[in-house]
Amino acid sequence: MSAGRGLAGLGMALFLSACQGQQSALSGGGAESDRTLALTVLLGVGGAIIFLLVSGALLIALRGPRRWRSFLSAHTLVVHGGITFPAVVLSLLMIYSFAVLRAGPVPESGPDEPSHVIRVEGLQWWWRVTYLQPDGSEIEAANEIRIPVGEPVRLELISADVIHSLWIPAYAGKLDMIPGHTNMLTLLASEPGTVRGQCAEYCGGAHALMALSVTAMLPPSYERWLAGQAEPAHAEETTGQRAFQSAGCGGCHTIRGSSARGRVGPDLTHLASRPSLGAGTLENDAEGLARWLDDHHQVKPDNLMPDYDFLTASEQAEIVTYLSELE
Repeated sequence: MSAGRGLAGLGMALFLSACQGQQSALSGGGAESDRTLALTVLLGVGGAIIFLLVSGALLIALRGPRRWRSFLSAHTLVVHGGITFPAVVLSLLMIYSFAVLRAGPVPESGPDEPSHVIRVEGLQWWWRVTYLQPDGSEIEAANEIRIPVGEPVRLELISADVIHSLWIPAYAGKLDMIPGHTNMLTLLASEPGTVRGQCAEYCGGAHALMALSVTAMLPPSYERWLAGQAEPAHAEETTGQRAFQSAGCGGCHTIRGSSARGRVGPDLTHLASRPSLGAGTLENDAEGLARWLDDHHQVKPDNLMPDYDFLTASEQAEIVTYLSELE
């Protein structure tokens, strides 16, 4: 009995672990996630009731009085309970699911036509995030998405290497990112806040460490933030910047306003303003930067950044200082 209670407690703890936190599947922050949660509750409760009814009927058939067993074996009950009832219930649930999730062709225009477009590219193992502006310009960031509250945002999901899948449970269900194909996902945040997203399709060794943050901001704050992201880096030329270039970091990373123009790794122009390092792996502070630079293959195994063990301690410290100023 104690073992059974222990297993039941463990199962309940695992279930409740998804009920809170930045990646909660049960606390929606937008219209689509609220509809999905309502459908989940309905299916869960309805499924539990049907399971109890079937279990009770099975128990009666095995252990119940003969009169009850005769009632359960009646031809009419078998036909209507075993064929008609499931067909009707499943058909109604399918229609209701389509209505709740608004399944079907996406209209080309309408009241929910997105006024903001963000391209999200999945790579091994991080996210390139590009804000597509009405004038045709692009503002690139990495491993975080920011959206305005109350305004629909269309995400254009692509992949540069293998199949990834973007899942932001507070706003929407997961959607695959397939090489050579663009999928669309619309987010509509109902209130400010920061939640967590995750790659939900196994994509290689560091898959479990491929997260991103999604921050919903009031529209004026969002516009100011986006304007700041469009600006080049403001850090003055320092010994840290020279060490960064001498180490070859600019061959993989871009820092707008400097000679670093690499496209292999994340754009670092405003690195210090991001909430994390390594796609949600470390806190974004001087200590995290130093640890990443010194030992990133232990922090995030299988990531594709080369080792920089040839740097001296003073050069590492100078690069960390330089990157910490890129706000």
